[in-house]
Amino acid sequence: MFKAEVKSQENEDICILINVENHKYSYICECGEAKKLRVKECQDTNAIFLSHTHIDHFVNFDTVLRHQIGANRKIVICGPKGIIEQVQNRIKSYTWNLIKKSAISYEVRELSNGLIRSVVLNPPFWKQENETYFNKSIIFEEKDFHVEYEVLDHKIDSIAYLFKAKDKIKIKLEKGFKSGKWVSDLKTAFIKNNKEQVILVDKQEFLAKNLFYMIKVEKGKKLGIIMDHAANKENHQKIKAKFFRSDEVYIECFYKDEDKDLANKNYHSHASMSGQIMRESEVKNAIPVHFSRKYRAKEREEIVEQFEKAKNNNTSIY
Repeated sequence: MFKAEVKSQENEDICILINVENHKYSYICECGEAKKLRVKECQDTNAIFLSHTHIDHFVNFDTVLRHQIGANRKIVICGPKGIIEQVQNRIKSYTWNLIKKSAISYEVRELSNGLIRSVVLNPPFWKQENETYFNKSIIFEEKDFHVEYEVLDHKIDSIAYLFKAKDKIKIKLEKGFKSGKWVSDLKTAFIKNNKEQVILVDKQEFLAKNLFYMIKVEKGKKLGIIMDHAANKENHQKIKAKFFRSDEVYIECFYKDEDKDLANKNYHSHASMSGQIMRESEVKNAIPVHFSRKYRAKEREEIVEQFEKAKNNNTSIY
């Protein structure tokens, strides 16, 4: 369902591109420097998800913006408290006297104090328009998937995102049953748990509950993006609750274990802590990313080794 690709090289900032099966748009997570992020990928992006706006997560936003001008559609940007003004100020720092109003539109969704504040920014003046507030655990939604969030502590708010595909309801027809309108009726009854609904199959009536045995539920895949966060119990409890048994998670490993004091000082995670929380969250495929740029190739290999060891070791390191 989801295919994630790290677009930043190992000595660059973090940027992850997510493509969705049978979906024409892409999704960018983090706007760090990323030379592998292509122009067409920026143009095809439907939404941008930012954990926070430290420079290594936001520096490449202008490049993405440059390639999206002329998309002639609305693009969503999601991020923490302050993101609306930050995006607006970045855009307004340029001159826009030659742009058409229809060239692009940004809807910016800001997570603050348990609410999602949404405004629309349109050229050429990029004023905050259509302000709305809503309170829900889903910050973005498409037909076949949605994106949930969790607010983590990085000495500022840092938003972790969970891409979650919707469950698929399938029917395996038993011998003697032919496809027809009744299949759709049965699926609807199953979703609404209407066991007593009468389903008409070739002029024969059945109670829905007596046909439910033919229904198979294919659970939707879950993909997580967990960036900068302090490696403390409060953050780990939130991660376990939100990302438990996810299919795939990309998680920051900014520091080696030998530098865990520096990690604590800077409200970052380090290799073994990230590995441990992925094990405790029972994530099927956990991928360490976003290493400090001070590390050379061999040290980055050590981070991955420390991460994998902790992920596969049942010993707690608290």
